Amino acid sequence: MSLMVLGTASHVGKSVTVAAICRSLVRRNIGVAPFKSQNMSNNSYVTADGREIGMAQAMQAHAACTGPHADMNPVLLKPKGDRTSQVVLLGKPYRDVYIGDYYRETEFLLEEAVAAFRRLEEQYGQVVVEGAGGAAELNLYDRDIANILLARRLALPIILVGDIERGGVFAQLFGTIALLPDDVRPLVAGVIINKFRGDPSLFEDGIARIEAICGVPVIGVIPFADIPLPSEDSLSIGDKHRKDAPVRIAILRLPRISNFTDFELLEQRVAVDYVDPGSSLEAYDCIIIPGTKNTIEDLAVLRRSGASDELFCARRRHIPIIGICGGYQMLGREIIDTGIEGGTGRFPGFGLLDVTTRFDTYEKTTVQVEREAAPVSPILSEMGCVAGYEIHMGETLGEDVCQAFDGEGAVTEDGLVFGTYMHGLFVNENAIDALLSYLYRKKGLAYSCNAAGDCGVQDRSPYDTLADHYEQHCDMDYIVSFFKHEGDTSV
Repeated sequence: MSLMVLGTASHVGKSVTVAAICRSLVRRNIGVAPFKSQNMSNNSYVTADGREIGMAQAMQAHAACTGPHADMNPVLLKPKGDRTSQVVLLGKPYRDVYIGDYYRETEFLLEEAVAAFRRLEEQYGQVVVEGAGGAAELNLYDRDIANILLARRLALPIILVGDIERGGVFAQLFGTIALLPDDVRPLVAGVIINKFRGDPSLFEDGIARIEAICGVPVIGVIPFADIPLPSEDSLSIGDKHRKDAPVRIAILRLPRISNFTDFELLEQRVAVDYVDPGSSLEAYDCIIIPGTKNTIEDLAVLRRSGASDELFCARRRHIPIIGICGGYQMLGREIIDTGIEGGTGRFPGFGLLDVTTRFDTYEKTTVQVEREAAPVSPILSEMGCVAGYEIHMGETLGEDVCQAFDGEGAVTEDGLVFGTYMHGLFVNENAIDALLSYLYRKKGLAYSCNAAGDCGVQDRSPYDTLADHYEQHCDMDYIVSFFKHEGDTSV
């Protein structure tokens, strides 16, 4: 048997609930796979076979102790701006679509999603399905391949998640259930109230009232917890809390920022701010230009905002400037687009690296990589071997340029400006140590893991911590009962 987790809205905690259920099942020796038919996010991940899926599904796969696979997220929408998204189908670019045209593909994409679910079900036996956004979007019922149409096809028990931190949790839960179609409403088997703050005993009457009006059990009231898991999409940026530390890093908050999960381990070590284009960068010790789903349009935003002047001033102050993926492309001399990114022409970059990027084909590079950092002081020379993954269109080349990593990237002679296509660079402890050691040393401070924050290998997986949290505050046995079969054991 499998289970479906729907939400009253976006960002209520569906993804972490699925991850918690997956890890709890695995700890009971029940094999399981996560699944989300359609995800919209620019935070993505490359599988071992070079396919692209949403970061949340990769996170859930790790929670389920299995390898991420394209079937776990058959349809990924990557917003590019102007109501246009790239559709990634089964891990490969399908086409760019305007939102109105996308819905013409509903029947085809639904069949692809159901087929992917069936393959997972055949391989793993059990699947935990995550919906998208709010389940009760009445105007989308005839084209909602992530919630209603999928629920009808799969007919799985549904757990509904609401977010009490938003307020109005009674209306969230009751309103959603009441508005579900008549054939889907009976599938709701229980509700979870997420992000609770305060004394749970004061909410006991609230639980009783919700059960009375909704007609299903409240199977969990989950307290808010700060567990280090990868963020799903840009909504999570607003949840970030800046660490108090002597070293400050600015990450330019591009309008179409992608894969900012690259920096979430850095956020645990130093003060990291997501800075709006045009804001002053004078107070920062390092500047990072992250990935983007549309390099040319975000480059134009930076230029209009005056960010160019801020970057040039930082360069004159010998502040390290690092570009990842689209940020790397922007640091070059020029970007040439033949219409792939959305425009046609030649677009000047910031000129801090002696490279040029060309967009000549719709094909996308998606690959996991392991590379040796260049022996260029003062930062790269201390990194050694690092691992990550590439997700990009375009090719970046330069004559006689010093590569930042073996076979890829670029770095200036003084080593203070470098760019790379490698996402996940700063998930490597040695890369973090190399950068922060230099930044601390430059301020006359000694760097150590203890000084910067908790680092090194954690004693326990965050997925086990998450599962423990749900086991403590949720009737996980009730949830697991939908999956149990003869021969299962509990731990």
